[in-house]
Amino acid sequence: MDDAARALIETATRPFRTAGIAAWQHARGKLRFDPVYFKLLERGLLPSTGTLLDLGCGQGILLALVAAAHRQYRRGPWPAGWPPPPALLRLEGIECRVDRVAVARAALRADASIEQGDIRLARFPECSAVAILDVLLYLEEAEQRRVLERAVRALAPGGILLLRETDAGGGIAFQMAMWSVRLLEALGGRLHTPLCYRRRTEWIRLLEGFGMAVHAEPMSAGTPFANVLFIARHRAT
Repeated sequence: MDDAARALIETATRPFRTAGIAAWQHARGKLRFDPVYFKLLERGLLPSTGTLLDLGCGQGILLALVAAAHRQYRRGPWPAGWPPPPALLRLEGIECRVDRVAVARAALRADASIEQGDIRLARFPECSAVAILDVLLYLEEAEQRRVLERAVRALAPGGILLLRETDAGGGIAFQMAMWSVRLLEALGGRLHTPLCYRRRTEWIRLLEGFGMAVHAEPMSAGTPFANVLFIARHRAT
């Protein structure tokens, strides 16, 4: 990780200090060790305009990174080889947990709009990008299908859907990811949280069934997990 990337982490996580040391440390850990956040910027996957809707946004780490990237790009430094970050992208998130919503609102302030609600029920605005990162495993199969279908419908022409989930066909790496989630849930006092995983091919077939062209790539570099990023766009007609 170069100096510009480290500076971006500092810029993106500094606002979380207002919500407490735990929120700040969690944000720093995710940006340092989870590859998906920086990959979205490095690959230029996010559109420059429209709305980014982060479903199950948690404490708003992705939204904070996008907001920070725009500020840092203007004043430098910026990671070599990365394209310019989104400049005019409206940031919105939906999160069900009240405590996480409070953290996101305290950190992001006017940078993003955070709605407290259940993504199974909340209205999705028209958007140019939808991000769903490590969220659908907490829903039943039928609920996963309905949320994805509604997210696809919310996409404007040319929009992109970014889904990250663990590949249930990933062998030992899948088992490690699943038990990691189980441990985190247990530590949070949620001992019996149902989890619903799918194989990589099943996620692709599901998205293709909604008329999407799907590219899937591993997204767990530096971790022992079997995570996959699914990049989906409406098929050209």
